[in-house]
Amino acid sequence: MDLVIDVGNSETVIGLVESESLHLVAHWRISTPVPRTVDEYGLLLRTLLRNDDFAPKDVRTASIASVVPGVTGIVTETLERLLGEVPVVVTARSPLPIRLDVEDPLSVGADRIVNTLAAKEMYGRDTIAVDLGTATTFDCITAEGVFMGGVIAPGVQAGLDWLGSKTAKLPRVELGRPSRVIGRRTEDCIQSGVFFSTLDAVDGIVRRILSEWQRDDVYVVATGGHASTVGPHAETIAHIEPFLTLYGLAIAGRTVRASQASEAS
Repeated sequence: MDLVIDVGNSETVIGLVESESLHLVAHWRISTPVPRTVDEYGLLLRTLLRNDDFAPKDVRTASIASVVPGVTGIVTETLERLLGEVPVVVTARSPLPIRLDVEDPLSVGADRIVNTLAAKEMYGRDTIAVDLGTATTFDCITAEGVFMGGVIAPGVQAGLDWLGSKTAKLPRVELGRPSRVIGRRTEDCIQSGVFFSTLDAVDGIVRRILSEWQRDDVYVVATGGHASTVGPHAETIAHIEPFLTLYGLAIAGRTVRASQASEAS
């Protein structure tokens, strides 16, 4: 099994991926902003694995993609203690069969790097990966695995949180597709505004990218925590893969380990 950890700004997604078939056999979500020590992360990981009948000895490779530098070192040390080896931490310098064709490659987030790798290996065609997480990102990826850049927009949850925290009387609501656009209650109005503005933004930005990118037969994939909520209602989304990042991490971990083994020999 490959243990993969995607550290995002709001949530950290942990997964176990079956090495040969690239099948996600278990996954968990925990809150990233909650401060945890190495000991606490270790206890948490052991508990999660044990509850699903796995153990550290079942893990062949561990890989991390993190956009939160303050958490990266803690998770890295946790995995080193737990597994007895240093995990693969994906960065723009990792030896992966992709290319970052942008002005500042070192600024590209690890999540976008592994999404590029996953799109190349899993789809093998020009792809727009729409990642609906804390931010909503649109990654333009060629069939050859070249990251051409993209778009970063405010995320779905950011809109809900902002309305709930920055206004005195507006309540917090859960994201979901409302039955109608015109709300009859305040909660319905907020849900409608956030959901449909997100939906129209996804379709609108994808169409703008397609018009500018000038590629034929582009595959548009939705991923991230809100992919299953928003993706089915977007006209431009062809496929929903909520765990694209975890699959990319599993592929990255094996690729880096193979490169290290080759250098060692």
